[in-house]
Amino acid sequence: MIRRFLAVCLFAVGTVSSQTPPSLPSSFHAKTIHSPEGADIFVRWGGSGPVVVLIHGYAENSDSWAPLAADLMKDHTVVVPDLRGIGRSSEPAAGYDKKTQAKDIRAVVTSLGYDKTSVVAHDIGNMVAYAYAAIYPDKVERLVVMDAPIPGIDPWNEILLNPGVWHFNFHGPDAERLVAGRERIYFDRIWNDFTGDPGKPDEATRNFFAATYAQPGGMRAGFAQFATFSQDAKDNKVFEQMKLTMPVMAVGGEKSFGALQAVIMRHVAINVQEEVVAGSGHWLMEERPAYTVALIRKFLDGPVVDHTVAGNASHDSNEERFTPAEYKFPQMGNPGTGSSGISGIETVVLKGNPDQAGLYTIMLRVPAHTRIAVHSHRDDRVATVISGTWHIGYGDQFDEAKLKALPPGSFYTEPPSRNHFAETRDEAVVVQITGFGPSSTQYVDATQDPRRPGKSN
Repeated sequence: MIRRFLAVCLFAVGTVSSQTPPSLPSSFHAKTIHSPEGADIFVRWGGSGPVVVLIHGYAENSDSWAPLAADLMKDHTVVVPDLRGIGRSSEPAAGYDKKTQAKDIRAVVTSLGYDKTSVVAHDIGNMVAYAYAAIYPDKVERLVVMDAPIPGIDPWNEILLNPGVWHFNFHGPDAERLVAGRERIYFDRIWNDFTGDPGKPDEATRNFFAATYAQPGGMRAGFAQFATFSQDAKDNKVFEQMKLTMPVMAVGGEKSFGALQAVIMRHVAINVQEEVVAGSGHWLMEERPAYTVALIRKFLDGPVVDHTVAGNASHDSNEERFTPAEYKFPQMGNPGTGSSGISGIETVVLKGNPDQAGLYTIMLRVPAHTRIAVHSHRDDRVATVISGTWHIGYGDQFDEAKLKALPPGSFYTEPPSRNHFAETRDEAVVVQITGFGPSSTQYVDATQDPRRPGKSN
């Protein structure tokens, strides 16, 4: 079995000489840890400092974390297991529900002598990480989930209706027979369907991961990750009753889950930071590794920021009445979903939730001398200027000549995905915006997005 695996990998490297498959740092230690849940989990770890556990997804294994592990090990202890049934972990007949796999991860963490950690996850790893955080909430300091749904958590039922997730229901003995010897063809369909860049993952990476699943029993175990979704949904409905309280960063690829990742996580957590990786599809470590690594590092190392939905309106009644003096803006910026993301903007949610499906109204106070680069929002919005003079224009690049001055009482629209730009001059401006969520903000030029790591605004 090992000889066959190595032969496939060597063939891949030999035929694509300009590419190398992903690999964790050679300085990492490695061992296999027995989980009391009936699996032997292969894990590698290295570095020193605060502990971070990286949980990989489907169509990959723990080597997919190579760019992030190499960066974090400089000042973190990085723990990188293979999920049961994948890579070099054992392939038991059962136990692929995510609650059981969360217990596998806990066995790894404690066996290595650690206790509290941060957790970073992608794809199927999100589901295991969520179960882990729900079962051991006092053991997770910060949680990052990237580009995948959570079974049973809205809008799970709508996601299941998308033909693009055909592979969720493709498993069983007949599926194994169909794919045997054609693993690369099967995975190409998944890699190609969810990438934002047809060249990513590259050939060496595809050959490497396909070879790991081509090992005897590998496809059966991989398919088993999907076969437990109905049980995972039941478990998550129970977990959902107690919201996660640790800081959560929800990351979506612009051409994949995008802002929907944060929408999902706000159903199960109270402090969720939304991030969208411009230009990327689902395979963030392969498509935008440098940007994604910087994003994760900033979240793990930065101060704890409150990303709960701001608001002073009661949501227990549909009857709301406010005078201008009763709009209580926060004492510091909290731009939030539906704004341009500039840190100085102060937001009050008056009605609904811009992260969720349905009608919402937000009030924004934009500081004087603020320029907002060209961007758009996914939903259809209308707005009224409450105070100050707002200057707004439409187009794909900022053009002073296209700005129109809108004094208090003015009305304007932000059609879905219509690029626009704005600025304030010598006075702050308050605008009230109504839309139908979930909302988002996409910048035409990603380098001008004030939410990106290292961007000063």
